[in-house]
Amino acid sequence: MTSIGTQSIGIKAPIIKTGDNLIEIVTNSVLQAGKSAGFSIDDGDVVCVTEAVVARSQGNYATVEQLAKDVRAKFPDGEIAVLFPILSRNRFAIMLKGIAMGVDKLYLVLSYPSDEVGNELVSAEQIEKAGINPYTDILTEDEFKKAFGSTKHPYTDVDYVEYYKSFSDKITILFANNPRAVLKYTKNVLAADIHKRQKTKKILKEAGAKTVYGLDDLLNAPVDGSGFNPDYGILGSNKATEDSIKLFPRDCDTFVSRVQKEFLDKTGKKVEVMVYGDGAFKDPVCGIWEFADPVVSPGYTKGLVGTPNELKLKYLADNEFKNLEGEELDEALRESIRCKKDLSGKMDSQGTTPRRYVDLIGSLCDLTSGSGDKGTPIILVKNYFDNYATD
Repeated sequence: MTSIGTQSIGIKAPIIKTGDNLIEIVTNSVLQAGKSAGFSIDDGDVVCVTEAVVARSQGNYATVEQLAKDVRAKFPDGEIAVLFPILSRNRFAIMLKGIAMGVDKLYLVLSYPSDEVGNELVSAEQIEKAGINPYTDILTEDEFKKAFGSTKHPYTDVDYVEYYKSFSDKITILFANNPRAVLKYTKNVLAADIHKRQKTKKILKEAGAKTVYGLDDLLNAPVDGSGFNPDYGILGSNKATEDSIKLFPRDCDTFVSRVQKEFLDKTGKKVEVMVYGDGAFKDPVCGIWEFADPVVSPGYTKGLVGTPNELKLKYLADNEFKNLEGEELDEALRESIRCKKDLSGKMDSQGTTPRRYVDLIGSLCDLTSGSGDKGTPIILVKNYFDNYATD
């Protein structure tokens, strides 16, 4: 039995610029790291590349003026409500700047007590103390401030109500959680939520909204030569400069296939490849769900399709094999692994959380690379598909 299990290795790479040959950079960076650190490339290794450098190499950028032009084309009436955005300087604020430029009147509807990914405007205790029902009550900005005063994010110390208002005098802020609530103000709605956007759009259309789009419908095609994303629009975008955004990368399936082929040509080994963004995990202290991208992975090779089919070793050791010890116990566990079939619904797999491989590996990579100055936009994951019975 091998002594080492899964390894997640951050690979340093040059700063990626538009037009760089990212396939070559990824391959050479991993191979060079292997030589310097003394590890080889093996079949089944997973090469993971952060979405940011894929988008940068593609030049997938857009200006706020280009975004504004698309907003104006999709909402020609000039009046819209923007529904349920997240509270983020890096993610939504730059989008709001462009959206506001494209309209004459904007109702910005914030969900409360927190946004979709857990950023709090106010606490649940404050809501209860104020006698407000967030499921039914629609608050104006004056009503919200009368009930709660100035509210600052507990970690960034930003008052997002004031911050978002500062982008344009066209903005009126409301607070609600029912999508239908906004239709008393306007019938033109931009759903700015991420993971519930399809449900929000459906509710609005059924409730009689005139024009309904989501962030995934903006810049889903080029505007005056801008970057774009046909699948996710401006979802997954980040602030690039004060007047531009970097969009989520496109054509990722083509990219990962070409990287896989490059490794096969240079090493003779078949690695799996994925592009990863935000990991799907929740901070246990602040309660924020670190998942502002539309998906964990926008592109991955076929070997990463599926979910784990794993036995719970400690359950077997405490139950079926509780009378065994030492090598006899080890061999019984290894044999159970070798002979396992589909474990869906079986007690032997309880507690193994069968999430998708790409979501699990992508979360591992996001935690490894971080979002700051580590300088490791490539992660090599080794032995991920090994188990206790692997020789």
